[in-house]
Amino acid sequence: MSFTPFDAELDLEVSRIIRAPRAVVWRAWSDPERLAQWWIPGPITTRIDRLELVPGGAFVTRMSEDGSTFVPHMSAVFLTAETARRIVFTNAIDAEWRPVAPAPIALTAEFTFTDHPEGTEYRATARHVTARDRQTHADLGFTEGWTAATEGLASIAEGEASGA
Repeated sequence: MSFTPFDAELDLEVSRIIRAPRAVVWRAWSDPERLAQWWIPGPITTRIDRLELVPGGAFVTRMSEDGSTFVPHMSAVFLTAETARRIVFTNAIDAEWRPVAPAPIALTAEFTFTDHPEGTEYRATARHVTARDRQTHADLGFTEGWTAATEGLASIAEGEASGA
């Protein structure tokens, strides 16, 4: 498994120790019903239309502010998916394999799951084309949003691991 080094000029990252085994954290990421519970922080409701966790597979989500009317959120392609280890996708190619210029920015997202004495070290990295794109993402609330999503993931995985 190779990882791209973090570039502080182009990348943003959040990480957390999740007190659950990697397999449980993976399940919370790879099961569409579980993923929908944390992918976009509340009060937004998420619908997972396609979750094909294989290289070249589609990742399509919708979101709703009222819980009934869903609008497109993301159409992306998985670049890699290594069970319980690593997920990488990009929104620069849509689920139909068409090059796109997504608003507000194009990115490649990498999620890693590493054994830790307390459970799983989970790291979510957003890689950007330019330093300006990185700053735009930061200004739009990357840290708050991706941290809230990570906390939601942790809540589901830790709850399952504890039998709650």
